[in-house]
Amino acid sequence: MRQSTRVYQTLREEILDWRLAPGTVLTEVDIAERLAASRTPIREALARLVREGLVSSLPGRGLMVAEVSVDGVAQLFQMREALETYAARLAARGGDRRTFEDLHVRLREARDGMARRPEPADGFAGYYALIQEFDEAIDAASGNPYLRAALHDLRGHLVRLRRLARRSPARMLRAAGEHVDICAAIRDGDEDRAVRAVAAHLHNSLDNTLAALVEEVAGAALLGVAPAPRG
Repeated sequence: MRQSTRVYQTLREEILDWRLAPGTVLTEVDIAERLAASRTPIREALARLVREGLVSSLPGRGLMVAEVSVDGVAQLFQMREALETYAARLAARGGDRRTFEDLHVRLREARDGMARRPEPADGFAGYYALIQEFDEAIDAASGNPYLRAALHDLRGHLVRLRRLARRSPARMLRAAGEHVDICAAIRDGDEDRAVRAVAAHLHNSLDNTLAALVEEVAGAALLGVAPAPRG
C-alpha cells in the first residue's frame, strides 16, 4: 500500500469516528510523527480529504477537520436525495433480484430483532454494517461508476453524522422499517416506489439529525464548552 493511501485511510477513519473531532487543527509535523510518514504523502492524503469535504482549508489557520453545521447537514441531505433516489431507480431497473431478495430477508430480520431488543448489545454496529452492505449493493446495481464515486464521498459524511444523531430506539426501528420498504421496492423492480421510499427515509433522517445537532449545540452553549460528539 502506498504511504499516501495509508495516511489517507487512517486520517479518514479518525475523522469519521470522531477521534479527530470537528475543528481539530491538522499539521504535517504532528501527522508525520504520529503516523511515521513523510511530508509529500501527507500532503497528498490531506488534499484528498479536502476534496471530500472532510478537511477544510482556512486562511491563517491551515487545515482543520471540517465542522458540522445545520446548513451543511441540510445541503448534504439535498445532495443525498438527488443521488440516492436516482441510484435506487437504476437499481430497481437493472439490479439482480436475488441479491435484493436476500438483503430484504436480512433487513426484515434486523428490524424484527430490533423490535424485540430495542438497544442491541453491539450498539447497532451490526445493523450499520448491514446497511453499508445494502448501500453498496444499490451503488453496484446502478451500473454508474461516477454515481458510485459521488455517493462514496457523501456517505463518508453520513458516517460522521451517525455519531451525532440521537440513537432513539423508536427512530432506529422506524429507520429499519424504511430500509425494508426500500429494498422491497428495488427487489420488485418498482422504480417509482423505490424513489418514494428513499425520499421518505432521507426526510425522516434529516429531521432527526438536525434535531440532534441543535440539541448538541444548545447543550454545549449552556455548559460553556465546545460541542462534543456522542459516543
